[in-house]
Amino acid sequence: MNILVLSGSNVGRKTEIATKALYQELQDHYSDHDLNYLNLKDLDMVFADGRNFLDYKGDTETVARSVMDADVLFIGTPIFQASIPASLKNVFDLLPQKGLEHKTVGIIASSGSNRHYLIPELQLKPILNYMKANVTPRYVYLNDRDFGIDEIHNDDVLFRIKDLVDETMVLAETYQEILRKEDEKFGF
Repeated sequence: MNILVLSGSNVGRKTEIATKALYQELQDHYSDHDLNYLNLKDLDMVFADGRNFLDYKGDTETVARSVMDADVLFIGTPIFQASIPASLKNVFDLLPQKGLEHKTVGIIASSGSNRHYLIPELQLKPILNYMKANVTPRYVYLNDRDFGIDEIHNDDVLFRIKDLVDETMVLAETYQEILRKEDEKFGF
């Protein structure tokens, strides 16, 4: 399967640290898959303007095509002002309405406190569901206390990241098997 880890912030370090820990878990246990990592902070994205995602160029095209080509998508997002960042919302706006259909998505989110732990549930999951994603029911939420200078120092969070990766991969493999069986019904 083609797996993409997307760090959905263009500022700060915590989302990058969290998604890199998740990516390392994938490299350690799922290296037989095609693994890709994109960090919006390192890319020069343009704003979505309604055109087909195939018509964008440069980094914007790379992000849109990478998301569309992925079978499994892990999205990392910070919570700013009780909301997902515009940089991540822009990625969704680049894609077709059903752009996440047949894709399994896992979420890892971080914020300065625990007060915003429901933002992925109330803002991100509805967008993903609208775009027809197969969303892993649980997500990993981190706050400032879970981070050291350049790493996650809370072992419980690292275990939850491992569980998120495993759960998302099992869900993706099961979903792919369901799709394969549905395709076989047509007999061609």
